[in-house]
Amino acid sequence: MSTVTQILNWISTSLLLPVIVLLLAAMIASLVSLGGFFSTYLVLLQQRRKRAELLARIRHSPCIEGVDLAEGGVFGCHLAELDTLGWNELECEKRISEFQQGYERELERARFLMKAGPMLGLMGTLIPMGPALAGLASGDIGSMAWNMQIAFATTVVGCLIAGVGLLIYSVKKHWYAEEISNLRYVLDRQLAGVGK
Repeated sequence: MSTVTQILNWISTSLLLPVIVLLLAAMIASLVSLGGFFSTYLVLLQQRRKRAELLARIRHSPCIEGVDLAEGGVFGCHLAELDTLGWNELECEKRISEFQQGYERELERARFLMKAGPMLGLMGTLIPMGPALAGLASGDIGSMAWNMQIAFATTVVGCLIAGVGLLIYSVKKHWYAEEISNLRYVLDRQLAGVGK
């Protein structure tokens, strides 16, 4: 039994360095994602007004042909793609689904950070706790303090990674749902106009 527990202890202790390296890599990835998120947010703030104006023109126009789609930013580009498909219901639905899948892939990165951060943080917390308790039992306060410092640091970094992932995921999910909803609205409007 002692051999099995020693093997488990050795495996657990040997995982500390890879966990710390993965935590640092995830931290860098989350900071890069956060930078990309803020740059995208600034672009979307500029394009939000254009999209609202474009949607208002589409609402007040019997058909989309008289509307300049190039002024609508990314939303206008998506509408232009649907326009090149001739507003064919099947083809447009397929293209909107492709947009949605692309957005889902983007959200998957943030979702991964949300899940991986706490998992790595918890592993980084629990692994040094064994040596810390052993140091406490043997009276080696310095070893205990060092291991507890690692445990708390990995917990904080893991929570920070998860927080960044949650922020990005929550906001982008709202953006993308609104974009897809607007595309479906315009498609339904065009199909209703074609049907008349």
